[in-house]
Amino acid sequence: MEPLDLIVVKIGSSTLVDGAGKLDHAFIDNLCTQIAELRRRGKRVIVVSSGAAAAGREVLGFEARPTDIPTLQACAATGQAKLIESYEHALAAHGLPCAQVLLTRRDVVDREGYLNARNTFERLLDLGVVPIVNENDTVSVAEFTFGDNDMLGAIVSALVSAHLYVILSDVAGLYTADPTSNPDAKLITRVDHMDEELFRIAGSPSTTFGTGGMFSKVSAARMMIAAGIPTFICEGRSEGVLISCIEETARGTLFKQNGSSAHESSRKLWIGLAEVPQGTITLDEGATRAVLAHGASILPVGVTECSGSFKAGDVVNVHSFDGLIIGRGTVGYDIDDLERFKGLKLDVIARFVGTEGAKPAVHRDDLLIF
Repeated sequence: MEPLDLIVVKIGSSTLVDGAGKLDHAFIDNLCTQIAELRRRGKRVIVVSSGAAAAGREVLGFEARPTDIPTLQACAATGQAKLIESYEHALAAHGLPCAQVLLTRRDVVDREGYLNARNTFERLLDLGVVPIVNENDTVSVAEFTFGDNDMLGAIVSALVSAHLYVILSDVAGLYTADPTSNPDAKLITRVDHMDEELFRIAGSPSTTFGTGGMFSKVSAARMMIAAGIPTFICEGRSEGVLISCIEETARGTLFKQNGSSAHESSRKLWIGLAEVPQGTITLDEGATRAVLAHGASILPVGVTECSGSFKAGDVVNVHSFDGLIIGRGTVGYDIDDLERFKGLKLDVIARFVGTEGAKPAVHRDDLLIF
C-alpha cells in the first residue's frame, strides 16, 4: 500500500454510543488520542462523524428514536452542538484544533460548491486543523431519511483525493454470512472487484442508532474502488484500530483494486459520487463488454432500456445486460429521444437530427466505471 498521507475516517452512530444509547465520550477521547498519534506520524486526518441525532435524543430526553422528520431534525440540531463539543475537548487535550463542516447533497451536486468545499478542506488541513464532517440533517430532509454517512465519507474522500478511507463499524467487516446468526460465517479480508454476490452477502440491514448497514458500506467501497482509494471496514472499538489500519495489521475487510490505484479525474468522481442520478440506461452484452474491456463510450445502438425522467446533461446509472450497475455518467439525450434512438447506429440517427445531434448516449469522458 502506498504511503498514507491523508486519511478519511468515518464513525457510525452505533459505534459512537454506549449500551444506553448515550454519546460515549471515553471512546471519542480514545479515538482523538489515535488521531493525535497519526498527526505525530505526519498524517492528515478528516473525521466524518455520525451521532448528532443520537446525542440530541439524550439531550432532549427521548428514549426511542423519533419517527417524524421535524423531531429527528431537532435531535440532530441539538445533538450536533454536543457532538462537536466532545471532539473539540478531546482534540484540544492534544493541542489540536478542530472545525465543524456540515454538508448536504445539494452542496456537492453543484460543481462550484463541490470545488469550494474542496478548497476549504485543503486550507483547513494546511492550517493543521482536524475537520469534523457531518451531514446537515437540519435542512437535508430527503438525504436524512434515505442517506447515510458511509456515502458522505466516500464523497469527501474523493473530493480531497484521500489515500485511505476507513469506515469504523460495529462489526469487523464483510462476512460470508451474517455472523450473528451463522457460526460458520468467515470474514472476507480482501475485495478487489465487485459483483452481485457481494451485495447479496451485504444485505440491507439497519442498526438501532444508525441509518446504514453493511450494504451502504459496500456501496461506498464500490465507489472508492472506482476512485482508486483503498477502503477499510473494521470494528471501531478494537484497540488502536486507526494505527493498525495504517500499519496494515487491522482486522477487517480491505477493498482495493489490483494494479494501478491512480485516481480518476476530479470531474469524473464528481459525476459518479456527488451528482444524484435521474434515471438508468441498460446496455446489451456487446456494449457492456466494449465499455468494461475497451474503454468505449456508450452508443445508442448498445442501449436496450431507459428509465427515469432524465434530460440531456443529467447523470444516469449505467446497468449491464444482466442488471448489475457498472457505472454512472452524464447522458447526451433526453429520455424521450434516447427511447427513440436506442438500438440505432449514429449514421442512422444523423438522418433524423443531423450529424451534430448524433452523439454517444454517454461519452467515455463523462463516465465513471465502478
